[in-house]
Amino acid sequence: MSNATASPSLLSRLLGRFFPKMPDFFGMLVEQCRQVGKTTGLLVEFMENADHDIGKQIRKDEHEADRVKIHNLHTLNEAFSTPIDREDLYRAIMDLDEVVNYCKTTVSEMEVLGLQPDKHCLEMAMHIKLGTDALLQGFSRLATAPAEAANDADAARKAERRVEKAYRRAIADLFQGDNYIHMFKQREIYRHLANAADRMAHCANTLHDIVVKMC
Repeated sequence: MSNATASPSLLSRLLGRFFPKMPDFFGMLVEQCRQVGKTTGLLVEFMENADHDIGKQIRKDEHEADRVKIHNLHTLNEAFSTPIDREDLYRAIMDLDEVVNYCKTTVSEMEVLGLQPDKHCLEMAMHIKLGTDALLQGFSRLATAPAEAANDADAARKAERRVEKAYRRAIADLFQGDNYIHMFKQREIYRHLANAADRMAHCANTLHDIVVKMC
């Protein structure tokens, strides 16, 4: 092999050592959004029929979501450079993971407390699913059409506001009568769903911040 052929290879190795290739952070966030969307889809199914096997799958998904989160955080910590602000990446990774955590907590506590889904749980779960679908679409656009992702961020925030309205209706219906033990148990479930939506809105805000900085 001639020196002319060998030199570029040596140069590329040296450049690769001092300036490593940037990880595909947009692709990583899309993968994480898909994981979240899968879990929120299962949450809707659980609220429709209270299937114990679906509850088990949601808890299993939470472990997979942790794996994705840890991988993304490790990649972020080790990255020489990032296509967008590191803090925005960190916030998106953590908030997406928290949505899954609240889905798991909701289902686990419903089973422990012996509670069944009602129309309010289903309504909130459906809006959470729509919001996470919007996040997936928005993060998918960042690499090619970032300006269009602003509309997806708005859609996710609107979904959160619908969850908040559903939560208030649920509380108003719940605190009727005198079965106080049931009231306080069920309120915890409604609160977990509202918290999941709140994290979804935080992630939507981060997505919008990224769009502003990129455009």
